Amino acid sequence: MAGTKNEKESMKYLIFIAVNCIIFPLLAQEFTLSGSIQSHEDQSTFPGATVVVQNPGDSSIIKGSITDYEGQFKISGLSAGTYLIKADFIGYQTLYQKIDLTRNLDMGTLALVEDTKVLEAVEVVGKPVAAMQKGDTTQFSARAYKTAPDASSQELIEKLPGISTQDGKLQANGEDIQVILVDGKPFFGGDVNAALQNLPADVVASIQIFDKKSDKAALSGFDDGAQQKAINIITKPSRRVGRFGKSTIGVGTGGTYQGGASVNFFNNDRRITVTGLSNNINTTNYSADPGSMGDNINANGLIKTNNLGINFSDHLGSKFELNGNYQFSREENEQTERKLRDYALASDSGQIYSEDRYSNRLNVAHRLGLKLEYKINENNVLLMRPHLSFRNEESINDFLGQTTSGSSPVNATDNTATASYQDYDYDNNLYYSRKFGKKGRSFTSRLHTGWHTNEDRSRRYAENQFFNESDSLGILDQRTTRSRTGISWEVQASYTEPLGEHSMMELEYEIGDRIDDSDKLTYDADESGDYNALDTALSNTFKSEYLRQKFELGYQWQNEGLKLQVETEFQRSDMSNDQVFPTQTNLNKGFSSVLPSARLDYRLSEDKRIELSYRTSTRQPSIGDLQDVIDNSNALQLSAGNPDLNQTYNHKARARFWSSDPENGKSLYASVESSFSQNLITNSTFIAEEPLEVAEGVILEQGSQFTRPANVDGYYQFRSYMSYGNPLEVIKSNIRFNGGVNFTRKPGLVNDVLNFSDAHNYRLGVSLNTNISETFDVNISTRSSYNVAKNSLRPSLNNNYYNQTTRLKYRWVFLGGFVYRADLRHQLNTGLSEGYDNSSMLLNMSAGRKFLKNDLAEISVNVYDLLQQNNNARRNITELYIEDQQSTVLERYFMLTFTYNIRHFSAGTTREDFEDI
Repeated sequence: MAGTKNEKESMKYLIFIAVNCIIFPLLAQEFTLSGSIQSHEDQSTFPGATVVVQNPGDSSIIKGSITDYEGQFKISGLSAGTYLIKADFIGYQTLYQKIDLTRNLDMGTLALVEDTKVLEAVEVVGKPVAAMQKGDTTQFSARAYKTAPDASSQELIEKLPGISTQDGKLQANGEDIQVILVDGKPFFGGDVNAALQNLPADVVASIQIFDKKSDKAALSGFDDGAQQKAINIITKPSRRVGRFGKSTIGVGTGGTYQGGASVNFFNNDRRITVTGLSNNINTTNYSADPGSMGDNINANGLIKTNNLGINFSDHLGSKFELNGNYQFSREENEQTERKLRDYALASDSGQIYSEDRYSNRLNVAHRLGLKLEYKINENNVLLMRPHLSFRNEESINDFLGQTTSGSSPVNATDNTATASYQDYDYDNNLYYSRKFGKKGRSFTSRLHTGWHTNEDRSRRYAENQFFNESDSLGILDQRTTRSRTGISWEVQASYTEPLGEHSMMELEYEIGDRIDDSDKLTYDADESGDYNALDTALSNTFKSEYLRQKFELGYQWQNEGLKLQVETEFQRSDMSNDQVFPTQTNLNKGFSSVLPSARLDYRLSEDKRIELSYRTSTRQPSIGDLQDVIDNSNALQLSAGNPDLNQTYNHKARARFWSSDPENGKSLYASVESSFSQNLITNSTFIAEEPLEVAEGVILEQGSQFTRPANVDGYYQFRSYMSYGNPLEVIKSNIRFNGGVNFTRKPGLVNDVLNFSDAHNYRLGVSLNTNISETFDVNISTRSSYNVAKNSLRPSLNNNYYNQTTRLKYRWVFLGGFVYRADLRHQLNTGLSEGYDNSSMLLNMSAGRKFLKNDLAEISVNVYDLLQQNNNARRNITELYIEDQQSTVLERYFMLTFTYNIRHFSAGTTREDFEDI
């Protein structure tokens, strides 16, 4: 009995140990949950839907994710257990599903049912998740940010953490936004401002910010490092069928006027957007804001604009997708400008160049871009991206320039030129990608073709005076024609092969050639006034060819939150420069380069991510850099190309960190990057102390300059940036801090002496955006920049200067439809030269009344620059000089404006439904 009892006890222990051996590893193991979200009604997928894993006991959030462009989601790092899955999308009922997770689980398709009434009830009591991080994508919920019903998507996006507008460009975490997508499709061909103004904020469900990979990387799955900062706007599914947009017309004092419209025709996959604009108030893109005076408030000159744009996309059958954008523009810019340059000469007295210029330019352009994708089957894709553009410009330039040394005049010019330019450009990239049966095995090829031609014609008359011991006056009366043709082609093929479950390798070969022909012929006026005398010193016939081959070996390893990629590229470049006229010369050069790169992407959690990267590249000189022909458009500042240039070798390293807290809406971004170059193509400038012949028959007079490109070492740049956002629930606002430190060292040659221009820049900014209601909005921001400029050749040029930009935007809708808007911008500059305005206060206001059903129309009175203080004084620093510059700007005017919002939605939706969301 005892033996039997002992055996039974032993058996219990063995069973207990066996069960624990099974259960404990199971509990410790992490699993992955995946699936897709689509509509129950039409089976369309939902990019940007929210999927949250909750504790079924207290509904606390454990982990979450957002769906990609194809509606797919993947949540990793889950322990075994019972969970409640919550999936929702704006305009649809929330779906709940309970699961028992004991292994990697594919939930398949989760179908959401449209129900705006249920959504309305949820939104009243629920709080939307403001931000969520998924891999390299940060997603923001539009519901978390209050905007007016007639606001543009740009006004919405500018409220997001890390987003700002600087010098008229929208930036995300300090980087310019280069691509705009709507539901994953190209929108307005990369014209960021046009795209955002043509899409109302109230059709937006969420916004994704990410680094868009190249077409080749997206097809092959192997990152090539060619990234663009992108925004993807995800629209509400219930707003994907209908017509919506805005139209504006206005007349003002001083002959000012504006008229424009933007209308979207959406029918699920078929989408057409038409926009038109005509004005003389410096607005180059249609603005959906009735109180907007245009983003180009500090644009140089007075601009008249006529624009027409069409954006279209459609699925032609189940396999073919077409996206395209056509834009026509006619812009006339008239301006006066003055500048003052202090040159970096070794002498303490230095040399000063001042210039007063009048110019008038008429630019007419047509641009067409297409994206055609043909999915032959699940494994084969054909993609083509052609781009075609035509530009014609007519210009008049009239300027007075004078050089002084101390208080003594050195030279002067009275210069008038008329010119016409015609540019034709065509580029096309054709991709073919094949995925094989084995996961990770693929073949991708690319064929690039390009054709570019320029036809330039100009006439110049100048009186050039040189103040030396025997004052001389030279008359220049010339006509010049320049013809350039560039033909390029490139073939690229890559093959990827999986190496186990978590890694793959890539082999890539590329060969390409660019052939440039450039002919410049300059004719002097003869005694009869005809232009028949060829000036051989200013004429040239030149041909350049740049053949490049490269072979690349890459390795990629990724598992859960870690991704590592290293590549080594072997590059061989052969350059041939042939000059036929005025003398026949030939120069051949070859360059062999090893270009390593590495990237590490580590996801610390679903909401935190760090990225490290290092990349090298080369840059070949352009045809303009190479062509050795004198440009005498300013006789005081001659220039020419240098056919003996070498290619530049660049290094760039960067570290970035992202963090977002979906629970409280906090977000943090920080980056540090550094780059330096070998054989940088920069300027070598010679300033003559006495007359010198620089080419046969071309004399560089005393005090005049002759500039040529040259290869110089020593370029270095360091940049850092930080952005932190935090909601302030007490005042229903979002506060954002940003700042950074930059350092740039630019080398250059001045009279054959190496000069370094060092620029230190320290920036700090803060902004506060209210999130109170759709009828009241205040945005306050200020950005400060302290700059330290140092010059190694002439320390007396060392200079510290400060600028600060402060802005207040205010909007209030009251008494059932009255609206008041104010936009106040204060610009402070210190350290500029005497006579250049150091500060300005620009105040724009509008007061109006909304009327018609649902306040779709508005009539308002607007005033631009009420205080008459607009100016655009600015400072430029180069390796050769420090320059202060100021141009004509738009002055005060009043305007009466009528605006009408177009809102008509189909598929069972109404304007009332639209307002509820």
